[in-house]
Amino acid sequence: MPERTSNRWIIAAAGVILQIALGAVYAWSVFRTPLTSAFHWTIPQVTLAFTIAIFTLGIASFVGGLWMRTAGPRVVAMTAGVLYGLGVFLAAFSNYGLWVLYVTYGIIGGAGLGLGYIVPIAVLVKWFPERRGFITGVAVAGFGAGALVTAPVATRLIAQVGVLTTFACLGIAYFILVVAAGWFMVNPPAGYRPAGWNPRAAEQAAGRDYTLGEALQTWQWYGLWAVLFLNVSAGISIISQAAPMAEEMTGVTAAEAAAMVGIISIANGSGRFLWAWLSDSIGRRWVFLAMFLLQAALFFLIPRVSGFGLFTTLAFIILLCYGGGFGTMPAFCADYFGSRDVGSIYGLMLTAWGFGSALGPLLIANVRQSTGHYTQALYIIAGIMLASAAIPLVLHPPAAQRGGALTAQPRATR
Repeated sequence: MPERTSNRWIIAAAGVILQIALGAVYAWSVFRTPLTSAFHWTIPQVTLAFTIAIFTLGIASFVGGLWMRTAGPRVVAMTAGVLYGLGVFLAAFSNYGLWVLYVTYGIIGGAGLGLGYIVPIAVLVKWFPERRGFITGVAVAGFGAGALVTAPVATRLIAQVGVLTTFACLGIAYFILVVAAGWFMVNPPAGYRPAGWNPRAAEQAAGRDYTLGEALQTWQWYGLWAVLFLNVSAGISIISQAAPMAEEMTGVTAAEAAAMVGIISIANGSGRFLWAWLSDSIGRRWVFLAMFLLQAALFFLIPRVSGFGLFTTLAFIILLCYGGGFGTMPAFCADYFGSRDVGSIYGLMLTAWGFGSALGPLLIANVRQSTGHYTQALYIIAGIMLASAAIPLVLHPPAAQRGGALTAQPRATR
C-alpha cells in the first residue's frame, strides 16, 4: 500500500537527530583533562568511564534489537533517552567518587546509548526498502558526527561552569532530544510499500538467509566480528585521547584541540558513506584490507608529527577508516548471511564495538601513563593494524546448504 513519502522523511530526520545526540559520546576526550585536573584521577581511570560506556553500548544494542520485537521501537528509543540523559546528568555527582562516574556515565548512560543506537537503523530500513544502504548510512553518519556539535559546546561550558555542571546541562539536553526524537520511531504499517515501489530494486542477489543460531555456527561470523573489533580498537583509541593528544604533541590550546575533535568527527560520519560506497565497487574485504594497511602507516607516522595541521589530517583519515567499518560491516554481514535476520546477526556482532573500546583506549591510556608519551602506544597499534590485514585476505562466504549440496554464496565473493 503506497504511503506519503513526507511521513517517512520526518521519521528519518528524527532518526538523525536521535543519532547525533547519542553520538555526542565521541566528544569524551574534551572531558579527560578537566577531570584529571579537578580530581587528580589518572588518565586510565578517566578513560575507563568512556570504555565502560562503549562496552555497555555494544551489549545494549543487541538487547535493544531483541526488545523491539515485543515493545516496539518507540518504547525502546524513549527509554534510551531517559537512561542516556539520566546517566550523563548524574555524572555531575562524580565528586563523590570515581565509581559514580563509572556507574552513571558508563553503565546507565551506556545502556541508553546502546538501546538508542539500534532503533533508527532497524526502523528506517523498513520505511526505505528501496534505499536501505543510503538510509542506514544517513543514520550511522549522524552518530559519527555527534561530536561536531558537542565538543565545542562542552568545552565552552566547562570553561564557564565547570566539568560537573556541564554533565548536568548536557544530560538534560540529551534527555529532551532523544526522548522527543524517539517518539517518532515507529514501524510502517504491515504490507507497507513506498510510492513507485519496485520489488526487484531491493531483491538480494542470491544465497540463503541464515538465522542467528546458524550464523554463529560458521567461522565467518567470528571472522567478521574480529575485523570489526580490530578496526574499532584503532579508531576509538584516537577518539578517546584526541584532544589531550593534540595539545601534548602539537602545543595547541584546549579550545583548538576541541575544535579538532569536531573536525575529525566529520570524518567519522563521512567515512561511513565513502568506504561503504567504495565497497560496492571493489568488495567489502578489499575495503577492510585497505583500511587496515592505511591505518598501520598512519599510526606509524603520527609520533613523528609536530604540526597541528598535519596531526589533524592524519587523525581525520584514521577516523574515516573508523567510520568506514561501521558503514561497510552491515552490508558485509548481509552478503554472508542474508538480509532476513541481519538485525539480530549484526546486532550481536556489535559487541565487537564494546570489546574494541576496551582494547584501544585502555592500551593507549595505560602506555601513556607509564611512559609519559604516546609514541610507544601508537607504534603498538600500528603493528596490530598491520597484522589485522591478514584476516580480510582469508575471509570468504560460508557455504550454503541447498538440496543436500554445499554451494558458495555468489553475491559475497568479493
